[in-house]
Amino acid sequence: MAEEESVLGWNPFSRNCASRGLLNSIGDKWAILILASLADGALRFGELEEAVDGISQKMLAQRLGDMVADGLVTRAQFQEVPPRVEYELTDLGRSALPAVQGLIDWTVGHMSQVYETRQK
Repeated sequence: MAEEESVLGWNPFSRNCASRGLLNSIGDKWAILILASLADGALRFGELEEAVDGISQKMLAQRLGDMVADGLVTRAQFQEVPPRVEYELTDLGRSALPAVQGLIDWTVGHMSQVYETRQK
């Protein structure tokens, strides 16, 4: 067990806890939309770019790199011409889907109320 884990018990409310980095990474709007887009299976970079309307190629590459490093997504490169790369959720990434979809559903379900409040 890592020293930090035993001392802090993975407490994201503590500024020194490494879990904050993961929370920040998966709580990002782009990461949430990427995770949800991969829910039905592997996608190529261009397909993800289309699925997540408005994300730049740079941001998509950065978020995918972070998600691969965190073990949420796998990157498979196929030796074909032209080269093909696919991204797919790992079991760990798939385990985040209920929370991600819940947040998306809550957002959609309450946006009218938020919109009305913002207009006041």
